[in-house]
Amino acid sequence: MNTGELIRPGALLVARPELMDANFRRTVVYVVGHGEDGTWGVVLNRPSETPVHNVLPQWAPLTARSQVVFMGGPVQPTAAMSLARCAPGTSPADQEGMAQVAGPIGLLDLDVDPESVAPILRGVRVFAGHAGWGEGQLEAEIDEGTWDVLAGLPDDVLAGPQTDLWFQVLRRQPFPLTWRAYHPGELLRN
Repeated sequence: MNTGELIRPGALLVARPELMDANFRRTVVYVVGHGEDGTWGVVLNRPSETPVHNVLPQWAPLTARSQVVFMGGPVQPTAAMSLARCAPGTSPADQEGMAQVAGPIGLLDLDVDPESVAPILRGVRVFAGHAGWGEGQLEAEIDEGTWDVLAGLPDDVLAGPQTDLWFQVLRRQPFPLTWRAYHPGELLRN
């Protein structure tokens, strides 16, 4: 299977330990869209210190713990977007104001009335900015060994505040990839 076939909405891009770019070091990026024009997603494991209730108070009650805005990536860092997980038996594709990404995960329109979707949601995560790659750019980075493309789980999107998601995602992979979870990050400090 070629690299481009692995990249699809709902997949995870897990930064390899050698990636030292400050925007993506030890990150897990959830792929939201992939097509001829490129790929875009959000960094799942970069919480900010900004509470959701400070910027989008109407969404704060539905926001998953830690109820802060997450830094979704370096592209359009002042624009907010949101992913939501639907409750069992419901689908984002059937909900007004939502577009299905993968399984129970949907892209949520933050202009919709929160009360109209609250009954069908298990949680919401708000992101400032996103990560994006032009046509062929991500495939080239994967071929260079910058990213691993792995299967995502719905729970990854709403991982709790004390979760080391990078470690957790790598740890659940088969041998020998699971070993990468124990990489110290900075070899000189090891």
